[in-house]
Amino acid sequence: MAEIRRPQSKFLGFLTMCDVVYHSIARSVRSKHNNAFMALGLNLLQTILFVAVFYFMFTVLGLRSSAVRGDFLLYVMSGIFLFLCHTKAVGAVAGAEAPASPMMQHAPMNTIVALLSAALGSLYVQLLSLLLVLLVYHLAFTPVHIEEPVAAMGMVLLSWFSGAAVGLVFYVLKPWWPAGVGVITTIYQRANMFASGKMFLANSMPSFMLAMFDWNPLFHSIDQARGFTFINYNPRYSNWEYAFWVAIVLIMVGLMAEFYTRKNASLSWNAKR
Repeated sequence: MAEIRRPQSKFLGFLTMCDVVYHSIARSVRSKHNNAFMALGLNLLQTILFVAVFYFMFTVLGLRSSAVRGDFLLYVMSGIFLFLCHTKAVGAVAGAEAPASPMMQHAPMNTIVALLSAALGSLYVQLLSLLLVLLVYHLAFTPVHIEEPVAAMGMVLLSWFSGAAVGLVFYVLKPWWPAGVGVITTIYQRANMFASGKMFLANSMPSFMLAMFDWNPLFHSIDQARGFTFINYNPRYSNWEYAFWVAIVLIMVGLMAEFYTRKNASLSWNAKR
């Protein structure tokens, strides 16, 4: 039977949207595994493996001398955490439900809800993993001291925000070129293993190397985060405003392109191609 939808006030409409986003976030988190705790555990294990591998690489390659004076493992984690927040947000938003997805046939669902739930679900899992790793390290090994914790957390959120912005651009391009955008997304995520600069300090880089990294908003976020984490490091060649404004521009371009794509997307695209 047809359902008569009564008009809602703006406030009730906002609450309805928040409820849909909440359930979509739960769905996106559980999509990695039927058990939400297992999904978090798998991400936690990946984070620990990244930290262990890079700690081993720094030790073997003799790069510990180039790190900030202070807790060396915290230096490694400050790069890994922001890198994972950024790349996971890129992958989650780029892989969100498309305009022609069967999920969009349900009345409260739309592409904005899909994008918000993908981005917030990624942030939720990454923040839980970050806090758990730091808590275990603080309790079991050595007390963790972050010079400006609020500002450092702001850089974590900025790395996630810029990742969601990049993912939005990939998301709106995917219906037009699905195979190519999938490859480009993977290349971007893999390239950030090096291009994020998490293995280096901007202050210690020569100018010709700095030009290879300073285009990347994640590079600025990581370098600024280390400035807020360690009292002995004052970043001179990076600024968080660059990462913020690049993310804002990408969000604006992505939203305009998403509006156009949503109006033109259809289930027959794949058949035509």
